[in-house]
Amino acid sequence: MNLSEAAPRERLRGIASMVSAVFVFSIMDALMKRLSAHYGPMQVSFLRCLSSFVFLLIPIAWQHSWATVSGTNPLLHLWRGALGVAMLGSFVFAVHRLTLAQTYSLFLAAPLLMTALSVPIYGDRVSVKRWLAIVLGLGGVLLILQPWGRSVVSLAAAGAAAIATICYALSALTVRTLGRTNSSISMVFWYLALVSIGSGVLGFASWRPVKPDDWGWLAGIGISGALGQLWLTDAFRRAPPSVVGPFEYTAIIWAFAIDWIFWSASPSLTLLIGAGIVIASGIFVIWDERRLAGLALNPASPPP
Repeated sequence: MNLSEAAPRERLRGIASMVSAVFVFSIMDALMKRLSAHYGPMQVSFLRCLSSFVFLLIPIAWQHSWATVSGTNPLLHLWRGALGVAMLGSFVFAVHRLTLAQTYSLFLAAPLLMTALSVPIYGDRVSVKRWLAIVLGLGGVLLILQPWGRSVVSLAAAGAAAIATICYALSALTVRTLGRTNSSISMVFWYLALVSIGSGVLGFASWRPVKPDDWGWLAGIGISGALGQLWLTDAFRRAPPSVVGPFEYTAIIWAFAIDWIFWSASPSLTLLIGAGIVIASGIFVIWDERRLAGLALNPASPPP
């Protein structure tokens, strides 16, 4: 396979990894929302990362593949770990006070921010059509949130979600740089280790003993968090943020389902219309990516 064939295929695999990561992260976030009713944001962040770290260590220890966790650029790993502590703590604070769908509606501004930042930082080129699709998807998110309506979200919670969004976007961009010289396992290993340490230190003062009934939920968080982190890291290694970032909008759909199943929060007509806009935007980006992949595989074909 030549380079012209490999690049589009890698991007499509990155998209598949992002969709998978979003699904399992939605499950994990619902479990963290449940735990946030009893524990502080930093303790929940610590328990989330530690449980995922344990599930990541099991296959590494079983296969004696410790060499895979060695990494380069330690300062960038530390920077990403600090961003992770701020992101998780802010997100848990927000999701405790808002519904999962409301939190995601704010948090999913990250793909647009990543796309904007990837242009000056990495020199990416984003087509006008794809920009319009991303903006349309963001419009769907705003329609879901309805900041102009009566049900205005808590200012503190919205601010926390905004901080989480910014930290996540910056963290995602560091993955692209780290991925040039570090394996996916290495990046996930050091991210979970550093965020566990940071959030554990910050959450020590307000620590509460973990209830016996909550250990099963922690196991679920660990499994989904480890899988999601691996898929997320793989997505940003295979494709630029401008390609995989918009697919985080699919999290809105999972949030609707989880809110309805576990908290009996039925989506309104406005929420459903907003979700339809988000889905339409994502479908267009998939189609556009496949169109470009087809052109790369058949360079002699005229563009449609």
